[in-house]
Amino acid sequence: MFSQRSIRQSFLIQLIIASSSLILIFSSILYFYIEKSIIDEKHIELSEYAKNAASDESIYGSDIPTPEEYLGLTIEIMYLNTEHLTLDFYETTKNNKSFLTLIHPFNLQELSFLKITKDITPTRALLNKILNYLLVINVAGFLLVIIYAIGLSKMLVSPVKTLSNKLSNMNEHLMRPIIVEELPEEFEPLGATINHLIARIQNFVKYQKELFIGTAHELKTPLAVIKLKNQVTLIKRRTPEEYIEALNVTNKTVDEMNIIVSNILNIGRQEGMQLKKPQEVDIIAVLKQKADDFNLLAENEGKTLEMSFEPNGFMAILQVELLNQIVQNFLQNALKFTPKNKRVTLKSSLNSYGLLIEVIDEGCGIDESSDLYAPFKREGNKPGVGLGLFLAKSAADALGAKIDIKNREDGINGTVASLNLNSKLSCILPTN
Repeated sequence: MFSQRSIRQSFLIQLIIASSSLILIFSSILYFYIEKSIIDEKHIELSEYAKNAASDESIYGSDIPTPEEYLGLTIEIMYLNTEHLTLDFYETTKNNKSFLTLIHPFNLQELSFLKITKDITPTRALLNKILNYLLVINVAGFLLVIIYAIGLSKMLVSPVKTLSNKLSNMNEHLMRPIIVEELPEEFEPLGATINHLIARIQNFVKYQKELFIGTAHELKTPLAVIKLKNQVTLIKRRTPEEYIEALNVTNKTVDEMNIIVSNILNIGRQEGMQLKKPQEVDIIAVLKQKADDFNLLAENEGKTLEMSFEPNGFMAILQVELLNQIVQNFLQNALKFTPKNKRVTLKSSLNSYGLLIEVIDEGCGIDESSDLYAPFKREGNKPGVGLGLFLAKSAADALGAKIDIKNREDGINGTVASLNLNSKLSCILPTN
C-alpha cells in the first residue's frame, strides 16, 4: 500500500503507536488505581475488625452488620514464636476463591495473634470484569485509532493529490496558476513556489515561440534580398563591376545571416553553460577583469568607462560563464548607445538581497513599456540582432538572480542595467 519512503506510512505508524501507547498507559494506570483503592478498602475493613476484636468489642463495632459481612469472614487466635509489631496482609487463592488475610497482634505477652480472613472472591471478580472491560475498550480504541489515523493521513495528503492532479492536466499550451487561497495554510508556500515555476515555464515557452518565429523571419529577409539581387542581375548581361557589386551585396547579406546564426548558437551554448558545475569565484575580481577588457574598447570609441566596486571582495558559487555573458551584454549595449565623449559606469554594491551589479550609460534610454527581453527585440537606432537581453535574462534565471533594465532617474538620459545576485551561497571577503 505504501512505499518504504512514504511519509503517509511513517505518519500513520507513528500516530497509531503513539495513540495506542497513550490508551494502554492510561488504561493501566486507571486499572491499578481502581484495584489499589478497592484492596486498600478491604485492608482498612480488616484492620477495623482486628482493632475491635483486640479491644474485646464486637468486631463490627457499634454498627449492625449486614448478612454479606457475616459470610466469608473467619477469625482465629493463633500463637507464634516471634512478635509481629506491624500488620501483615497477604492474599491466597484456594478452589478458585480469593482470600485476604490479616495477622494482627492480640496479646503480645502470650504471643497470641488474631488471624482474620475475608473472602474477597466477589471483589476479585469485579476487578476482573473491570479489567476485561478495559481490554475491550483498548481494542475498540485501537481500531478507532487505526481508522482515525488512516482518515487523517488521507486528509493530509489530499492537498498533495489535488496539486498533482492539477499539474498532470497541464501542458505547455494550457498552464493555469494554482489558486493558493484554496489550499490549506501549510501548503500555501508550496503553491506559491509552483506558481512561480509555472510563470517561468510560461515565459520560457513564450520566448521559445518568439525565438522560432523571429529566427524564421530574420533569416527569411536576407535570403529574400539575396534571391532578388541575383534575379535582377540575371535579367540581362552586366558589366564586371555590376557583378562584383551584386556579389558584395550577397556577401554582406551572408555576413548578417552569420551574425544571426552565431547568436542563435549562443542560445545552445548557454544551455551547456547551465549544465556546468558551479565553482567558487570572487565576483569583484571577475568584474574588474571584465572592466579592464572593455576599458580599451571604450577608449578607442572616445568614451570613458568608470568603475566603482564595493566591497573589496564577494565570494559566490555559480557558473562564471553565465555571469560573464550578462555583464558583457550590459557593457556592449551601454557602449553601443552611449555617444562619443560620454561615460559608462560599472559599479557594484551590497543590498538586502545580495550583491547589486549596475551598468549605467548616457544613451538614448529605453521604452519601459515594451518587453525588452523578447528575442529579436531591438531598441534605438543601432544595428543588432536583438538576442543580447534575451540571453542575459536566460542566464540570470539560471543563476537564480534578478535582472532589470530601466531609465535613469537622476535627470540624465540613459539606462541602468542591473543584476542582483542572491547572497545565500555567497560570503563577503574580509578587508585587509
